[in-house]
Amino acid sequence: MQRKLDLSAEVTVITSFQDADPMGVIYHGNYFRFFEEARRLLMGKINYNYRDMVDSGYAWPVIDSYVKYVQAIPYNHEIRITATLTEWENYIRVDYIIYDAQTGKRLTKGYTRQVAVDMKTEEMCFASPLLLKEKLEPYFV
Repeated sequence: MQRKLDLSAEVTVITSFQDADPMGVIYHGNYFRFFEEARRLLMGKINYNYRDMVDSGYAWPVIDSYVKYVQAIPYNHEIRITATLTEWENYIRVDYIIYDAQTGKRLTKGYTRQVAVDMKTEEMCFASPLLLKEKLEPYFV
């Protein structure tokens, strides 16, 4: 049975005009940039950012992603993005929620999955490296 992990991060962003499509709402592909910023902060909490991953001998490519666009987000709008690590034993799954920063209304949800690849052999690992599990240990409840 998998233990419960309490690890999340959040960031607040004001959307930019450059993020919007011609209709004045955030272009669908830019949601992943918002997810990435929250994920970066999440992994920083355990001192395992992308540079640390490479230094440990593993690359962590995204192998799967999903977005559910609940409501359009206009430019010049303050949003809050949360990232929560929900799976870690065989791959990293991070769940995201984008909220309206003022009202707390959920605007978008999604996830990404990343898998460890041994940089020496270029082979995908079928279990997350022990190093990741050790970094997560303080966050188990």
